[in-house]
Amino acid sequence: MGEAMRGSRLGSTSYEVDPGLYAPRELTTYVCKNQHRVTMPFSIEADEIPDSWPCACGAAGLRQGVQRQPVPEPKHVRTHWDMLLERRSIKELQDILKERLQFVRAKAS
Repeated sequence: MGEAMRGSRLGSTSYEVDPGLYAPRELTTYVCKNQHRVTMPFSIEADEIPDSWPCACGAAGLRQGVQRQPVPEPKHVRTHWDMLLERRSIKELQDILKERLQFVRAKAS
């Protein structure tokens, strides 16, 4: 061991051999739309295994044996106009506009 330590940085490098005990694992295979297969090891005790995994080609691989979940439609974002139409009808808004235009024109004269 003396020869192995010559020229090394004492204290910064460990010469112990780690037995490498790992947690029990299961292999999960993902297949992308181009039929590429990616196999990833996950712990048996994992709470959640992802349904998709990125492939090297850039596509998302779907976990083998899992059906693709339908993508929910994005929620409609309410604009100021939508909220205004909840409070007033188009007819009411036109009447208010006419009234305000008369007021502005009378003030400008």
